[in-house]
Amino acid sequence: MRQPLSTQRGPRHFWHELLATGLVVLIAACGPGRDELQAGSPALLDVLGGEATGFAQALEPREFLFPRDHGPHPDYRNEWWYVTGNLAAADGREFGYQLTFFRTSLAAEALPRSSAWATRQAYMAHFALGDLAAGMFRAADRFSRSALELAGARARPFRVWIDDWSMESVEPADEAPSGSAQAVLPLRVRAGAEEVQIDLILGAAKPVVLHGKRGLSRKGSRPGSASYYYSFTRIDTSGTVTVGGIRTAVEGHSWLDREWSTSALEPQQIGWDWFALQLDDGSELMLYVMRRADGGADGASSGTLVAPDGSSEYLPTEAFSVQVLERWVSPHSGARYPARWRIEVPSARILLTVQPRLADQEIELAFRYWEGSVEVAGVHGDTRVQGLGFVELTGY
Repeated sequence: MRQPLSTQRGPRHFWHELLATGLVVLIAACGPGRDELQAGSPALLDVLGGEATGFAQALEPREFLFPRDHGPHPDYRNEWWYVTGNLAAADGREFGYQLTFFRTSLAAEALPRSSAWATRQAYMAHFALGDLAAGMFRAADRFSRSALELAGARARPFRVWIDDWSMESVEPADEAPSGSAQAVLPLRVRAGAEEVQIDLILGAAKPVVLHGKRGLSRKGSRPGSASYYYSFTRIDTSGTVTVGGIRTAVEGHSWLDREWSTSALEPQQIGWDWFALQLDDGSELMLYVMRRADGGADGASSGTLVAPDGSSEYLPTEAFSVQVLERWVSPHSGARYPARWRIEVPSARILLTVQPRLADQEIELAFRYWEGSVEVAGVHGDTRVQGLGFVELTGY
């Protein structure tokens, strides 16, 4: 039971490159937020790339200032606000959800234009919901331009939106001292299409985590092949999920990622596998494996291990391993995705098995990829652990 919902057309590390090329065309075609079904999916390498001249680049570590950095960074070509989560109802029903907002600059400098529709900022959003026991998965997306309040992002009070899809602070905060990232919380997250909707409150969270080198997350060997990247790796979440007109109260945990950059995939890179895992001992593990055309893992692959107290440890490529144990072939696209993994972090004595909670969580909209809820089991030190999370697979 899965199909794309009607879309307002339109994924993670380097989705900004998809936006920088494909979104320009799609925005011109779709106009201000209308629903259309996008036939076909561009291959990743067909739309990655783009000229970085005139845009700021992620070259060295920077000081993060909150809540300012929750808002947009228009000097960089692309960025996103990316939330995923696993939720459960009192009757045992379980759901996985994703809501993501992407911003891309269509030009490095503003051109003089008198039209009220004129803008150099375009937005895309993805929404997906899985009803896991029912085997149902739905996905939709929207495109719009940052003009006439059709779409946009701001830091104070924090809000990012396309039409009535939004992520915004419930209790807007005044400017907070540097490091007070939690000032953006609680967040209200709302989206819906046809028979599925979410209306959630993201409340208390662990401290913000800076990935890579003090928030500079390298994606390749070239200067500028990097992003500024931070996360809230565990956020208490409650609210409602509506499926087929039936509204259900849910609770669980979410994961919020923020990135901005200008860089492109390097020629030898064809995609990535991203893991965001929340373990029941209170720790979290983020890994991304940048894949090369020869099938191997790129040296820019890395991760972050977050302790129960919120402290974090950077994991370079050599500090972990990800082994594919099974694969799944999509009946829709024919793509052959990994479908079960063995993850090891020897220094932390972590050995985990990760597998999808629903096999078919392939998203086929303007761009095709697999992203969905997963379950985790294994050991962390001397303790047996279980957990939930999300995985994204691109370039297959």
